[in-house]
Amino acid sequence: MKRLSLFGYGKTTRAIADKLGPATFYDDKIVIPHKDESGNLLMPPSMFDPSRSDLEIPSPGFPPNHPLIEKARNLISEYDLFLSKKGEDFIRHRAPYTIWISGTNGKTTTTRMVTHLLAHRGAICGGNIGTPLAQMSPKAPIWVLETSSFTLHYTRFAKPDLYLLLPITPDHLSWHGGAEEYAADKLKPLRSMQEGEAILLPEAFKDTPTDGFKIPYDSPEKLARYFGIDIEKVNFEGVFLLDALLALGVSKILFDEIDYEKINSFTLDPHRQEKIIDRHGRIWINDSKATNIDATIQALPPWEKRKIHLILGGDDKGVDLNPLFEALKSYDVTIYAIGQNAEKIVSLGEKHDIKTNICKTLARAIEDIDAHHTDQSVALLSPAAASLDQFSSYAARGDLFKELISSF
Repeated sequence: MKRLSLFGYGKTTRAIADKLGPATFYDDKIVIPHKDESGNLLMPPSMFDPSRSDLEIPSPGFPPNHPLIEKARNLISEYDLFLSKKGEDFIRHRAPYTIWISGTNGKTTTTRMVTHLLAHRGAICGGNIGTPLAQMSPKAPIWVLETSSFTLHYTRFAKPDLYLLLPITPDHLSWHGGAEEYAADKLKPLRSMQEGEAILLPEAFKDTPTDGFKIPYDSPEKLARYFGIDIEKVNFEGVFLLDALLALGVSKILFDEIDYEKINSFTLDPHRQEKIIDRHGRIWINDSKATNIDATIQALPPWEKRKIHLILGGDDKGVDLNPLFEALKSYDVTIYAIGQNAEKIVSLGEKHDIKTNICKTLARAIEDIDAHHTDQSVALLSPAAASLDQFSSYAARGDLFKELISSF
């Protein structure tokens, strides 16, 4: 019997163990070996013996410099297990047609839009969007997978049948080791794609070597022209327009369909440029899902004619925030700094001559904004940082934002 080792006792690895039967987990939080309620053996990392393991699979966000990764001899990803021959000793089912969607911002929205358009064809979605591959139905003909850079980093054998790459801007640099390494992981699937397999990718990467068929884009207008889409019939604006056009492009490639009614019936997720008007008629924008600087920069243009009260801060993951502050110079903005990098934000505000208040907490930031916010200004939670320094998730951060506003 093949011996499976799982690194990290997380959602993805637990789902694998649930599907395949009891497995052995190695996790930094485990001190004394024991079994969980499902019969899985939980071990401290120091007890991992690579000679007694036939296959090792990490949780997607498991750090690449961890001693377990360095010791592993048969390391593959969740995608390799379910979507390549390497996992056939464990998973015996025919792999579905797969659409991988990656990039820095917009992955979840685009994944849900593609699934929405192709649901009548039997498409289901999973991956980084919240459903591990182990929990997806093998009977579904199409899997639409939101694909993180973490997963791509560890994937060695699996490849998409169609790859949709959204724009790439610096993110997770402390994890990947730098901007070049981050982009390289995002572009990794191109190496193994074959003739006739479509790749939608930003114009900046049009020269990346691949045997697949590249469809580069640099604007919504270019995408619309390429696919013959009437952009005036698509009821989305800003960053969501690009997401919608890419989703329609996938539908056009696979089934020669452009369904305007279907795409326009799609409902956007909360926490991404979500507009709230309080009882005083003031505008608040919940953009808690903006966990990197590019997402925050994208959130600003609709409000260029208003005074902007901008809440920034959290775990910036080692990214240089100077480009964000350069972009902010084009706006009438006051910054309210929260989270673990609040002091860093204040220093950058001084450097770039942008008024910045240190608040530390979201509640204090909203209290300070309330004293200056009018019906001619806009208050924007677009933190350009992850939330885990103070919250359980970006959704929890956004929910608190809305809860606090509701008291006004």
